[in-house]
Amino acid sequence: MTLIAEPVLPGAPARRPSGAAALAVALTLATDLWAPLVEYRDESRWTHLVDPADAAAVLDPSLHAELAGAQVWLLSWLPGQGTDLHDHGSSAGAFAVARGTLTERVVAARPRAAAHQSTTDLAAGRVRYFGPHYVHQVTNSLTEPAVSLHVYAPALRWMNTYRVEHGALVRTGTEKAGVDW
Repeated sequence: MTLIAEPVLPGAPARRPSGAAALAVALTLATDLWAPLVEYRDESRWTHLVDPADAAAVLDPSLHAELAGAQVWLLSWLPGQGTDLHDHGSSAGAFAVARGTLTERVVAARPRAAAHQSTTDLAAGRVRYFGPHYVHQVTNSLTEPAVSLHVYAPALRWMNTYRVEHGALVRTGTEKAGVDW
């Protein structure tokens, strides 16, 4: 599998991938770590908080410092499953698609203009990295199950949810990570 890191928005200047992106890439390649853990749920996407010691055991020691300040989630997505439009509170991070394809919708608020929206299909091997104000929605819109690894630094504690109304991004609520989803 080839992994490709991309900037947050098309046309934005390329940036050096963050430590979270490096962790997401390395962990996605460590199939022996995550593949035996994956489960699927019919009612909603499945989530699993990866033990940092288990992650450290499969990572190059040069990434251990990045892992010390991060949190890693493994998610599975059956066809039709997805998230609401959300940010990641005060956390930055990255996610890598390990299996299948996920569709990402990104919404960027703009002063005195309609929010900019874009949608991209991310096949296995694709990586997205983002800052704490990144608003997106992730969905498995195809017919095969998907798996992804998500890395957050600092640890993900909450996510704000949104909707687009009359061209503006409107906050609708807050979810506690791992509790409300």
